Amino acid sequence: MSSKSFDHSLSEVHGSVDTTASHKPAWRRLLSFFGPAYLISVGYMDPGNWATDLQGGSQFGYKLIWVLLMSNLMALILQSLSARLGIVRGRDLAQANREVYPRGINLVLYVLAEIAIAATDLAEVLGMAIGIQLLTGIPLLYAVGITVFDTLLLLLLQRLGMRKMEAFIMGLVAVIGLSFLVQILLAKPDLGEVVTGFVPHIPNNAALYIAIGIIGATVMPHNLYLHSAIVQTRKIKRDDEGIRKAIKYNTIDSAIALNLAFFVNAAILVLAATVFFKTGRTDVAEIKTAHELLEPLLGSKLAPTLFAIALIAAGQSSTITGTLAGQIVMEGYLHLRINPWIRRLITRLIAIIPAVIVIAVSGEKEVDNLLVLSQVILSLQLGFAIIPLIHFVSDKATMGKFAIGTGMKTAAWLITSVLVYLNIRLVAEELSSFFASGGNIMTKIIILICIVFFAAVLIFTFLYPLKGRKKKSALITLHPEAIFTKLEIPDYKKIAIALDFGSHDLKLLSHAAGQGHKDTLFILIHIVESASARVLGKETDDMESRKDREQLDFYIDQLRSRGYQAIGLLGYRNRSAEIVRLVKENNAEMLVIGAHRHSGLKDIIYGETIEKVRHELDIPVLVVNI
Repeated sequence: MSSKSFDHSLSEVHGSVDTTASHKPAWRRLLSFFGPAYLISVGYMDPGNWATDLQGGSQFGYKLIWVLLMSNLMALILQSLSARLGIVRGRDLAQANREVYPRGINLVLYVLAEIAIAATDLAEVLGMAIGIQLLTGIPLLYAVGITVFDTLLLLLLQRLGMRKMEAFIMGLVAVIGLSFLVQILLAKPDLGEVVTGFVPHIPNNAALYIAIGIIGATVMPHNLYLHSAIVQTRKIKRDDEGIRKAIKYNTIDSAIALNLAFFVNAAILVLAATVFFKTGRTDVAEIKTAHELLEPLLGSKLAPTLFAIALIAAGQSSTITGTLAGQIVMEGYLHLRINPWIRRLITRLIAIIPAVIVIAVSGEKEVDNLLVLSQVILSLQLGFAIIPLIHFVSDKATMGKFAIGTGMKTAAWLITSVLVYLNIRLVAEELSSFFASGGNIMTKIIILICIVFFAAVLIFTFLYPLKGRKKKSALITLHPEAIFTKLEIPDYKKIAIALDFGSHDLKLLSHAAGQGHKDTLFILIHIVESASARVLGKETDDMESRKDREQLDFYIDQLRSRGYQAIGLLGYRNRSAEIVRLVKENNAEMLVIGAHRHSGLKDIIYGETIEKVRHELDIPVLVVNI
């Protein structure tokens, strides 16, 4: 597939929401900008946040609220930068990385992005499973299995379109927000004491671990990839005023959505501090325990029910955005596109495996620790996403007048420094205790090698853009000078046609003839897919291969009788690989191939050929819907 096929992030919904329609009232055009940040905000209130917020509130009262506020401010700045990249450059973060960094570094960044998405999905799996268990009473292991089926919901939402998906997410956010508003009203916290939590202070190393977990749960790497792509679903005017307006309204959208996320996180921490810490229950570190204690401590059956419903809503909303982020990083880094629901199913199964292992081996008591660990893993990935992002939005060569100024640049690098420092401190403290406890020397050596490797990658991502070693494809100006002097009409000497010997062959041949002329050589290709052909290849001589040759000769005779030049070639075994091989060996300058427009299982079977063929060829491929 040509790289041009991946010019647009989330190409199926790219520019699908029109913000420029002059026939719409001004207020409707304004509202059309709002929505992307709400998809982002759900990542800031997913079940992983719950575990860190509950532990922070129950163990340290209101003392870590300032960490939530700081994380929210960090998130707002970083998400606004991510949106700016997508609006101005028309590139998501993965695409921008691919254009600038060497292939090896991009591979590492891709793997790290996938790890971050897997860690996010792990939190979503566990959160939803716990919520289902709390509402139904079924074993947690069974509840984990049920979470696989949310893939079907994602498939439905994608078919309904971007705005309906955003509306669904907003509905889930509203459920979460209202649930905690009611619980806070029932808990009746002392607002005077709550305010004291905004004074920066970390009591001890345990608080540091939770604080880093809170940051990791709040500022999430996959959201930076997602936001830079999702803003491109808006069709905007590509002049200075249009771009400036899009940046402004998306920043407002982000501020509103992320402040709602801050309210939810603060509500969870304040609820834990008021209900548990203030009553001496500083041992509450599990979501399930918190649910069980809400009723006796608040004297209401409504609170635990709302708690479980909000937990399921948080997990379900986050799972959708995690899938979109996975699609973005895979397409951006690898130029590989697969069906979103298959991508979702793979990601979900990867997340389920560690969850099932932990539950089966250690029981349900370790689930919340696994949740906190997933958030710490996210925090460790942050630097690898933030550093390239700041470089890109600071680059005047590609951002033009929309490159960030000195003040914003200073704030962004300060945030990065804080995050990297906290991560280094966390790793150092964890490793010091690990190395002090003895253990296998080979394990220690491997750990040290990994640390040195990832530290080197982090330093490289920072230094490489400063040296100006950018690929020419990255130097995309906002308004390149239009050059339109003469159309160069291609003259195709050889056109290949992939035939399946069905009722639509005539349509394919007609479209191919429309691209050529009497001097064009038409190369007719058919792949024999009988059982013996798959085993024997070109040595096969069964009835199907003989009939296929006869059919191919018939088509050739018909074309020649009409004055066209034509030859016929049979391929064997793998359909897509054989089409590519025959096209390349015969130096065809264009390929015409049919798309059956199947859905479901047939789409996987028939659509796979086109995607693989397009990926392997660097010539024009005309796909004819049949």
